[in-house]
Amino acid sequence: MSELQIAIAASDIRNRTHVIDSAFAPQDSTVVELTRKHVSARIAEIGIVPTLRPRSAAEALFVAEALAEAGVPIVEISMAEPGAPEVISRLKRHAAGIIVGAGSVFTVDAARRALDAGANFFSSDIFVPQVVELAAKENVVMIPGALTPTEVMAAWTAGADFVKVTPCDGAGPGYIRSLTAALPEVRLIAAGGVNQQTALSFMKAGATALTAGEDLVPSEAIWLRQSNRIGELARRFRNAVTAGRD
Repeated sequence: MSELQIAIAASDIRNRTHVIDSAFAPQDSTVVELTRKHVSARIAEIGIVPTLRPRSAAEALFVAEALAEAGVPIVEISMAEPGAPEVISRLKRHAAGIIVGAGSVFTVDAARRALDAGANFFSSDIFVPQVVELAAKENVVMIPGALTPTEVMAAWTAGADFVKVTPCDGAGPGYIRSLTAALPEVRLIAAGGVNQQTALSFMKAGATALTAGEDLVPSEAIWLRQSNRIGELARRFRNAVTAGRD
């Protein structure tokens, strides 16, 4: 990157950060309440769950707004980050209408912290029965992870709204097709190995939705505040979802 490009990028970051930080002003503290039924229906309808590990609330808000403008009003914040609850809380207060979930929810304690922050759904790469039980008790959408047919069915019968099949890197769309044929009642979300090249195939194989991180929201696009780039990638994923359901 040339010195001129770096200077332009830095200027753009300062300008956008000022706008984003102003969104955290205390005058707008309305929190939009979304029911479990509504959240579940919207995830199934949109078909994409973007995952984030933001460094700040301002960064998360920038991404959430770019995604929403492209027709993907959903974002999952990883609880593996120390400040995740605060990020979720701020998004809930300042990104009205956007479904905000908590990812990497491996313990009941993490689930409670996410719940207190206002998370609309819990997601995990593994199946933890106690977390699924808490989600059901609190009427929150739950997306546990699983891989084998036995694990998928155990998570589903425990009360999951969707089951995240992860990792899909090795098995690919063919595995989703096999699971769908064996367990047609289970709503599957493909995760791992989901990118622009494979998204359509995963949807055609029977996935209800897709989860994507870096391939949907590149770190560079966040740092350079490239909202158009993020929006274009989101639209491509949405087009793949739509085409895969036709």
